[in-house]
Amino acid sequence: MTDDMFLDPVADRLAALPGVRAVTLGGSRAQGTHAPDSDWDLAVYYRGRFDPADLRALGWEGEVSDIGGWGGGVFNGGAWFTIDNRQVDVHYRDLDVIDHELAEAQEGRFRWEPLMFHLAGIPSYLVVAELAVNQVLRGDLPRPEYPQALREAAPAVWRGRAAATLHYAKGAHVRRGQAAEVAGALATAAMNMAHAVLAARGEWVTNEKRLVQRAGLRGIDEILTGLRPEPDSLGQAMAEADKLFEAVAPR
Repeated sequence: MTDDMFLDPVADRLAALPGVRAVTLGGSRAQGTHAPDSDWDLAVYYRGRFDPADLRALGWEGEVSDIGGWGGGVFNGGAWFTIDNRQVDVHYRDLDVIDHELAEAQEGRFRWEPLMFHLAGIPSYLVVAELAVNQVLRGDLPRPEYPQALREAAPAVWRGRAAATLHYAKGAHVRRGQAAEVAGALATAAMNMAHAVLAARGEWVTNEKRLVQRAGLRGIDEILTGLRPEPDSLGQAMAEADKLFEAVAPR
């Protein structure tokens, strides 16, 4: 079965669910960077009531979460399926939430939210970024440009989070020689700084997978591999990270 033969009936079945107004393809497959074994990232955009039981009733093998089952916030749940020997993720997207976050982003406002597997968490404008980069398979959705107000406001927020993370690590972990904690802080701060760089450029971010590389911060790897559980070594790593971040920081 070809990919098109696989995708069309899946999109049709998702689009037919009660409350669903649109279905999109996201991730690497939407951006043409996928490998043959890459997952399929789909999203169902609904207005008003959406019942995950309707999705579960399609009978695909896998797990279906409740609304809010992935921690709440803008990333409010979804499902993991195996369909025709392909791994498929389905994300829930509430159009009332989308409308709000799009309006907020256009005014340069956003919230930070924690999300599992994301070191720096996510911005609430992630769901706006998805509108801009995902492929609409069924229905109609807006395709926003990167708001100038967000380009002006977001970099300082992300850079401040990076600085605060490093400041805390310097005071709490470096002097104790706690290499694991310092490594975590450096990686988290790098992700925050990368968000700042991409926001200043007006480049959308939908996950952290290539975030550090896109921001020109891959040098953090060398800093991390040189860590030793000694205050002098950890202090030197912090100083090197400060220089790396300053070199790419938005002006």
